[in-house]
Amino acid sequence: MQILLEDYRVGAAVATDLVNSAPEVMSGRDTLPDAAALTRFLAERGIGPDAPPSAADVAAVHALRRTLRAALEHPEPGCLAALTATAGGLDLHRDAEGRWQWHVRARPGAPLADRLALLTGTALLSTLRALGPDRIRHCAAPTCDGMFVDTSRAGRRRYCVPEVCGNRVHVANHRARRRTDRTSGTPVR
Repeated sequence: MQILLEDYRVGAAVATDLVNSAPEVMSGRDTLPDAAALTRFLAERGIGPDAPPSAADVAAVHALRRTLRAALEHPEPGCLAALTATAGGLDLHRDAEGRWQWHVRARPGAPLADRLALLTGTALLSTLRALGPDRIRHCAAPTCDGMFVDTSRAGRRRYCVPEVCGNRVHVANHRARRRTDRTSGTPVR
């Protein structure tokens, strides 16, 4: 695994998805309960493990998930750098146009959780550098405990999973308006 330091969006999305897979975010349901779920999670994000994940890999990824949550709660560069320390190192290479680019590379044989720590830690450090700590946020939905890294250009994202949390808030607001319209006698649109 090799990651371009400037390309942090993928790793930030993986960090967000990993943190939000925890049971405390998903209403008591762990969306990464076993090796099969972890395999699907990785495949959906284009991350190929060296070997099929084991139960030990699942346990290590759960531990990483807790570490990432703590890092998102308190995004300090030192804590984020610690995520990347054991998994690899920096390389400087020229790109196709001849420009020098820094890459972070996983050490050969690094365990899956260490490789994910490298990917997510590097992305979060790059997000802090490029966008600032205010881009790491809690979900605005009142019933969600999720977190996310907003890498959008405008920086206006409010929900950890906009299609789920944002939709729930909009539906609840719509229903509340309909109830208000009915009680006030105003025609419902």
